[in-house]
Amino acid sequence: MRMNRFFGDFDFSEKIIRVFDKTLANQLKNVLRTEINEQLILCDRQGNEAIAILNKIDKNESEFEIISVGKNEKEPERYVSLYCSMLKRENFEWVVQKATEIGIKEIVPLICARTIKTGFSKERLEKIIKEACEQSGRGILPILNSPLFFNSALTFAKENNNINIFFDTEEDNKNNFPNLKNKKVGLFIGPEGGFNEKEKSLAHESNFKMTSLGKLVLRAETAAVVASYLAIHN
Repeated sequence: MRMNRFFGDFDFSEKIIRVFDKTLANQLKNVLRTEINEQLILCDRQGNEAIAILNKIDKNESEFEIISVGKNEKEPERYVSLYCSMLKRENFEWVVQKATEIGIKEIVPLICARTIKTGFSKERLEKIIKEACEQSGRGILPILNSPLFFNSALTFAKENNNINIFFDTEEDNKNNFPNLKNKKVGLFIGPEGGFNEKEKSLAHESNFKMTSLGKLVLRAETAAVVASYLAIHN
């Protein structure tokens, strides 16, 4: 039987854990209808997790008894950062959710020349990330950065990744996704209208790997998820 998974600032050094979190208590009691003595998994956001028993619960507090503690073994080894242009709210939220389920470690919303929607609710997106991690069995929560303008993102990516891959539908090397051996990878996905010529030129100058995802033109959100999967599992 699959056990429900919950992220929080848990301290596994004690056998009994008391958590004063109204949101967690409501999720356990009213959403999932968790029963007393039911087993579940607690995750401390750092890759550690514990099998625990729910001892008691009220609207403000939950109490757990720790049975065993271990490391999450499901996290991808490669650190992949997704630099994705801001899209329409529901489309960008879908990207964040699916990229999290796939194993992305960091998400950087981009503001490009052709970006239309720039609305950003960090609290809502972090909730989506947390729920996606709980659903998919991850051991850490991906980092969600504040939106960056394209030029700033180029500098940020050069400092933080071994290789950066820039996806452009007009590139000649169709279906030539690089054979990655790098430990840290950055993926650049443009807006609905694509990157403009200046942005492409700047990426070239920054020695980014220029490629495409094939002959067909994918929607930005589709490209983001496909590229994420290939980079993590390639």
